[in-house]
Amino acid sequence: MDKKTLRIIYMGTPEFAVESLKELVENEYNVVAVVTMPDKPAGRGHKIQYSDVKKYALSQHLPILQPSNLKDEAFIEELKSYKADLQIVVAFRMLPEVVWDMPRLGTFNLHASLLPQYRGAAPINWAIINGDKETGVTTFFLEHEIDTGKIIMQEKVAIGENDSVGEIHDKLMILGGKVVTETVDRIIANQVNPLSQSQIIENECIEMRPAPKIFKETCEINWDQPLEVVHNFIRGLSPYPAAWSTLTSTSGESWKVKIFKTRKVQKEHNIAIGSVFQEGREDLKIAVQGGYLDILEMQLPGKRRMPIADLLRGFDIDSSFKMN
Repeated sequence: MDKKTLRIIYMGTPEFAVESLKELVENEYNVVAVVTMPDKPAGRGHKIQYSDVKKYALSQHLPILQPSNLKDEAFIEELKSYKADLQIVVAFRMLPEVVWDMPRLGTFNLHASLLPQYRGAAPINWAIINGDKETGVTTFFLEHEIDTGKIIMQEKVAIGENDSVGEIHDKLMILGGKVVTETVDRIIANQVNPLSQSQIIENECIEMRPAPKIFKETCEINWDQPLEVVHNFIRGLSPYPAAWSTLTSTSGESWKVKIFKTRKVQKEHNIAIGSVFQEGREDLKIAVQGGYLDILEMQLPGKRRMPIADLLRGFDIDSSFKMN
């Protein structure tokens, strides 16, 4: 069996999952069907919105399945009818055993971390929030517990001290597409020697770091934390869902602002934490433990995300303001 006869069902939803599907299609792997989330209304007009994976699948004239219930008997029967040898999952939902155990060669998942670290919904965010210097992608066979299956392949990516989630997301998305196709090649060639995650944890005495889902209400910036921690928190949430804070003037007015990009300035000072000050007309600094954070990109309510120099031309912020 080769890549043109191996029957693959692909499962995914967001932009991150499109690149791997694109690599498979453009390199002539035999993708017989695509499974993605149901269409949903979005925006003020409640216009029906397709997932990114569905948009690409439509452009390639691939059969599309959109079950609302992955245990539904009609869906299970339709899935069986494609007689898949292998299933590939990238940024999709948790699958029931009846689905992931269906193909004769199993089902593998692409995860955006170096497992066993950062199991969960937001691995890229948490790697950056925690100040890690590297991350990567992992392919692994699905088992009962989420993100715990045996590892097939891993590839690493460096994280720069100013890299945002958006930047690392895009790097991992591209890398992930290549790792997915190489994983399929290894499975076809019977050159897979899966590694147990539990053995890795035990042998290397790893302190586990989880990657739970991030909610907007937990994205508020704590300015009392050290410079490095606040900087990592902001870039670990940029561009989405975005770190936020309340900007308050001495007159009592306040605005909920989103902060997307900062620069660290290490310097001892005696300025009150959270104080806003400027060293020029086109800059804005916030005092934190161990220095200042230069705000480079920020968004006011009802406005677009802007470089700070542009924002300050239309909104006067001075030392009477405070972040809290």
